[in-house]
Amino acid sequence: MSLNINSEVFITCALTGSGSTQEKSKFVPRSPKEIADDAILAAKSGASIVHCHVRDPNTGVPSRKLEYYKEVTDRIRNSNTDVVLNLTAGMGGDMVFGPTSNPLKLGKGTDMISAEERVEHIASCLPEICTLDCGTMNFAEADYVMTNTPGMLEKMGKLITDFGVTPEIEAFDTGHLWYAKQLVSNGILKNPALVQLCMGIPWGAPNDLNTFLAMVNNVPKDWTWSAFSLGRNQMPYVAAAVLAGGNVRVGLEDNLMISKGKLATNKTLVEKAVEIIENLGAKILTPNEVRNKLNLTKRAPN
Repeated sequence: MSLNINSEVFITCALTGSGSTQEKSKFVPRSPKEIADDAILAAKSGASIVHCHVRDPNTGVPSRKLEYYKEVTDRIRNSNTDVVLNLTAGMGGDMVFGPTSNPLKLGKGTDMISAEERVEHIASCLPEICTLDCGTMNFAEADYVMTNTPGMLEKMGKLITDFGVTPEIEAFDTGHLWYAKQLVSNGILKNPALVQLCMGIPWGAPNDLNTFLAMVNNVPKDWTWSAFSLGRNQMPYVAAAVLAGGNVRVGLEDNLMISKGKLATNKTLVEKAVEIIENLGAKILTPNEVRNKLNLTKRAPN
C-alpha cells in the first residue's frame, strides 16, 4: 500500500465510554453536565465530533437512560459551541453466559433489548451521527459476548437511516466490514458510508500495522473512515490513520494517560492529536466542514 496522507482531517473525541474506567481516573466524566462540559472543551480544543455514552452520575456505571442523553445533548446544543454530535447505539446487546456447565444460566450484566429500544435515544435526540457496531464479538471478558446479529443490524440500520441520522459503522474486525458492505448493497445503509476502525480490542482485530492496513484496504474507496487504538497506542494511531488516508479518534473512552504516569483529560488528548496532525502538514476540519463532507444535517429534537 502506497502512502496516502490525508490533508484534511477530522478529530472525534470519545468522551467516556461504557467501561469501568471511572474507577481508574478522576477525569472520566460521569454526570450529563460533566460529559457535556468535556464535549465543549474538546470542541474548543479541535475536535469536530464528540462521541457520547452516558453514565449514572452517582456511581459512574454505564447507563442508557434517555433522560441522561437528552440532558447531554441539550447542554451541548445550548452552549453556543458548534460540534457534531455522535451518540452511541451500542448498548443493549450484552450477553453474559453462565459457566461452561450451564451456559444458558445467563450472568449479571446481560442486557438484551429490542432494536427499537436500542435506538430510542437516537429518535429523541436526533444527533448527526450514531454508532452501529457491525458484528458480534467475544469482548475481552471470559463469558461476555457483544451481540449484534444480522437481523438486529438490519433493523437498527433501517431505523437509524429513517431518522435521518448517519450511522457510523464500528468495525472491530474484517468480517464486520464485509457485512457493512452487504448492508449498503441491500440498501439498508446509504452509500458512501462512514466507518470507524476499532483496533486492538480483545478479541477483534489485533493491534498491528499489517492488520490495520488490511482493514484500511477493505474500506471502499469512496467511504470515509477514521481509526483508533487503545492506551499507549492511541497517539501512534493518530499518525497511522492520517498517513493511511483516514481520520482520527482520541478520548478517555479508549485511553486514560497523556504520558507515562500522567492522567489525561479529553482536552489534553485532543490537543495532542491536533499537534500530531498539524505536524504532519494536515488541516483540522471544522464541524461545518465535516457536515459538508459527510452530508450531515444539524438537527434539534422534535
